[in-house]
Formats: sequence, C-alpha cells, structure tokens
Amino acid sequence: MAATEFLIRVLLRTIRYPQKVSDEMDEATRKRMQQRAELLSREMSRLLQELEQRSQEESGVSWGAPLFAALQQWPFWAIAGVLVLLFGLWWCLRKRRREPDSRSGEERSSIHREQVEEAEEEEEDSDDADFLGRFFEEHIQWPVQDLATECLVVKDLVGDLLRVFQVLLSNSFFPVLQPAIGVGSAFEGWSPHEDDAVYRLLVPLQAPRGHAFHLELGTAGEMPARNSCIRVELVCTCTRERLAGEMLCFLHHPEEELRRNQDPSLLCTLCTGSYLDVRKTARWFHQLVKAAWLVLPHLSKYRLTLLPSSRSCKFQVTKDDNKSLVVEMVFGVQQGNSDIFLSSQATEDIFTPSTMWSESCAVAEVKFFSHMARKVPHDSFHLKCLQLCARVLVGTGFSTYTLKTVVMHLLTTIPVSGWRRRHFLLRLQDIMQYLRCCLEEKRLDHFFLGNERVPEKIVLPPAFQTAKPLNLFQRLAQDPPTQAEALREFVELRDRLTRLLIYGY
Repeated sequence: MAATEFLIRVLLRTIRYPQKVSDEMDEATRKRMQQRAELLSREMSRLLQELEQRSQEESGVSWGAPLFAALQQWPFWAIAGVLVLLFGLWWCLRKRRREPDSRSGEERSSIHREQVEEAEEEEEDSDDADFLGRFFEEHIQWPVQDLATECLVVKDLVGDLLRVFQVLLSNSFFPVLQPAIGVGSAFEGWSPHEDDAVYRLLVPLQAPRGHAFHLELGTAGEMPARNSCIRVELVCTCTRERLAGEMLCFLHHPEEELRRNQDPSLLCTLCTGSYLDVRKTARWFHQLVKAAWLVLPHLSKYRLTLLPSSRSCKFQVTKDDNKSLVVEMVFGVQQGNSDIFLSSQATEDIFTPSTMWSESCAVAEVKFFSHMARKVPHDSFHLKCLQLCARVLVGTGFSTYTLKTVVMHLLTTIPVSGWRRRHFLLRLQDIMQYLRCCLEEKRLDHFFLGNERVPEKIVLPPAFQTAKPLNLFQRLAQDPPTQAEALREFVELRDRLTRLLIYGY
C-alpha cells in the first residue's frame, strides 16, 4: 500500500498546494475540492484492498453471473478514472485562477476572450495529460536493456559470421546465404522477456548452382501454411559448363566422374529424399559457427556457448563483463519477392517432421513496426504499451502473438497522433477493451490475411491479399469452456495490469 499512498500524494500535491487566490469564494471552493480529492483517495485505497483480497480467493467457482460481476467489479479504467478526476480538480483550480476579475474594469471583446480561454484550456489539457504520461513513464520499472544498441551489436556479429561462411562455402553446393534479417520482438523494439531478450535473425537461403528450390505449400486452404516443404531439384548446367568450365552437370555426367571431381550435390548433404531437411540444416549451421569463430580474432572478446536447438542455430555470447546475449538464427526461403518466408522456426505442433517448414510472417511484422516507427510522433508510446501488456501475460493462456495482433490492428485504426505519451492510459484501455471484445465475439482476425489496412510497403503474396480473414480465436467458437476460461484469465490479466500501474512493477 505504500506505493499507492505515494502515488496519491504525488497527485494530490498539485491540488493541495495551488497558488492562493484573493476572494473568499475561491478559498471555500478550494476546500470543497480538497475534501473531494481526499474522498477519492480513500476510495482508490478501498478498491485496491478489494483487488488484493479477491486475488487471494480460490478460483474454483462457477461462472455465469459471477463472471459478469467480476468483469464489472474492477474495470481497467477504474484507476484511470480516479486519476483523471484528480487532475480534473487541479485543472479547475488553475482555470479559476486565470479567469479575468469581473470587478477590475478591463474591457475585452468576447471573441478575443473566448479564443484566449480556448487556447489556454487546450494547452492545459495537453500539459496535464502529458504530465500524467510522464509520471507513469518514470513510475513504472521498465527493462534496463538497450534493445536498439544490442540489436546493432548482434547484427554486426552475425554479419561477420555470414561473411566467413560465404568464403568457406564459395565452391560448394550448399545453400547460398543471404544477409540476415532481424525479426521478432527485440528487432521490433520491444521484448516480452524483459532482460532475457532473444535476438532472432532470419537467414534467407537461395538454391546453389545446379539446383532449384520449389515451395510446396501445406494443406489446401490452410493459411498461413504450417506443413510446407522445400523440394530440391537438380537442373542442367551443361551450357554453363561449356561456357565457363566451372562445374560438371549433375544430370548428365556419370556418378563416378562427379564423385571424383566435384563436391556432392545438396540432395546428398542437407536433404532427406528430395526435400530440404531442417534438422540437418541446423546442425550444419552449428558447425559453421564453430569454424568461423576461430578465424575471427575480434570475436575473442566474446565467449561462445552453443545452445541446443533442433530447428535453428542458437548460441549465447558472453562479454568480458559477464553480460550475455542469446542469438538465434533461423533459416527461410522467400516466397517470390514477398515478405513471407517458409521458415525453420518451430510451430505449436508437438512433433514437426524435419522436412516440414512453416509459412512465416516474421519479416512482414518487423517491416510493419519499422513503417509505423517512421509515422508515429517522436514520443509515441505504442511499443511501451505493447511491452507493458506483455509483462502481465506470464502464466495465462494468452500468447504475445495474440497481444501483438491486437496492437497491430489498433495501430492501423487509431490515428498515429493518438499514440503519444499523453494518451498512454487511453491506449492501454483500448488494448484491453479490444481484447475483451474479441474474446466475447470469439473472433480475432489475422493481421496479414485479407486485411485492406496492411501498409502498401509490405509485400504479400496474392493469396494473402485475396484470402478471407483468418480467425485466430476459432478454438473459442468451437469450445465454449475454452472461451469461459479465456474470459476468466482476461479478468486476471486486467487486474495484473492495474496493479502494475499502481505499484510500478
């Protein structure tokens, strides 16, 4: 409760100690407003006590009318409403002090006076809201890591590794590695894991000489396709062989001659049958990282620890000051010239065959947040809203992807000017309200499928553009008990967020 009392004192200070006014009526008004503020203070404390008591009660109760009561008892905007009322009282006092004295004899035109008063009110409202946003920015304990700086460090490190890989593989028939693309929350500018961020990069793969990749998307009608394959096909290089003499054609030279004079084809190294194998590719990458680390002297300041991962190359680098960064390189093959890839990243399935690749929107997502960063005001709080909400998801059935989808929809619905620091509480309320409505309606649309609001800078395959919106909450529509559980968890989620706003951690 000490943190709550501190918050209340900070807010009431602006009310209890205004500049003194000269007439008796203003003094009486000030006293009444002070009494009202103290009443609101006591009410705020009472609500917090009720929240703490309810969080200790057992959750094994029937739902129906109690669910409705729970949703109504501690709405997210309760704390925001009390704060707004407190600042409203302060604003009234300031406005009163600035009213012209009717007995002073000064004559102003009514038009000029209205314009001045309107401008002052708008400025005061803006200042008050900005002060409230600044207060929460300083009051809440944010993660200490500098994501932008560490992302640059990781990109430089992985870039150095890839350049060594390209030298080592220059005359081989392994996939051709393209520059890595930072993806995931860290490269989007936020992190749900706070100080334990994982820096994920997607390394695009292209077919080597004499080979071609053919993408075989998963089940018809399933989007994004989870069970897709990358079929590897040998192509004739006889014409190229005659012109340059640099390689033997895998299709038209005897196997014995190929075995004696040329490295094996990709089908013989990283494939199972005719399909590119995720696990073989991951083991190959681990070997490359170990080999490259030894030939880069400037990496000696880092200690390399390879981490177990069957579908990616994951490792930890530790600096001399014992500060560690976890890096994960996933692999992908681009669909045409779009921002959608078939990725090695694991899906939610318990077991995924090693030749299965999933359709990934990770590059499109990071491009979306990069695009929004150029459009929003310099003091935009959209990433802080996302990060703050992600902090309270732990232990619930909600995924960070669900939350990110909600925020992406709101970023293309609410004007970008409405995401400034002064709108912090309003946008948090919008996020919670949007999520609650989606749970009640049992529908949350995938952001990139059939969505006309996707920015034009993001290149999507034609099938994505013409597809019907995909409901990410389809399981709620099919299973009423699952929806009831999700609504219960939403109440807990909202209560956690309220406590986080009050205590700051």
